[in-house]
Amino acid sequence: MRSPIQTTYDDLPQDLPIFPLPGAILMPWGRLPLNVFEPRYLNMTLDALKNGRIIGMIQPDLDQWAEDGAESGEPSEPPLYKVGCAGRIAAFEETEDGRLLITLKGLIRFHVKEELEGRRGYRRIRPSYESFRSDMNTPEKFELNREGLMSKLKAYLETQSIPINLEIIKGLSDATLVMSLCMICPFDPREKQALLEAATMRARADTLLALLQMGAFESSAPEGPRQ
Repeated sequence: MRSPIQTTYDDLPQDLPIFPLPGAILMPWGRLPLNVFEPRYLNMTLDALKNGRIIGMIQPDLDQWAEDGAESGEPSEPPLYKVGCAGRIAAFEETEDGRLLITLKGLIRFHVKEELEGRRGYRRIRPSYESFRSDMNTPEKFELNREGLMSKLKAYLETQSIPINLEIIKGLSDATLVMSLCMICPFDPREKQALLEAATMRARADTLLALLQMGAFESSAPEGPRQ
């Protein structure tokens, strides 16, 4: 008998509730803690808990939204990036003040085929998982320059004034290390999206290294003369 906590490709929903959150991505096999407090997302989480526990994390495209709003002059829901990641609610806890603290386990990325009518205040989409079937396999092995990564990460964290205990993450596997850093480092939404959409773990690691190096350089570069 299959364990109820396992999710197969055939279990994936064709009607996916989504949590559009700028600057936040979920990676396949990653774990993302979320503090849910808005009524519509409390509704979404409670509905998901009753029906498969799967929700989609996806970033809204705020740059496109600003352009659309400037053209139309009318407020609307922000458009979505084309790729997100479905995750299963692996743990949840209700707080005394009515919030839900949940942990999402990343399952598989998806393309947005179309947006469906909302339900109880939250948005829903029809996803396509086909291009990302391999996400549900054990993460591929790849060559990682861990020494170079940790050096660039240390410089990045120092220039960004981010307190992370590097000793804690040194024991992570190469794939888990890369995915975790992609999720927790405060890159901008477009950079986060590039990491999410990378075709392979090697490509994702290379992109991560480049972003860490650029972030450290930009923060440490002296300001130009003031006019």
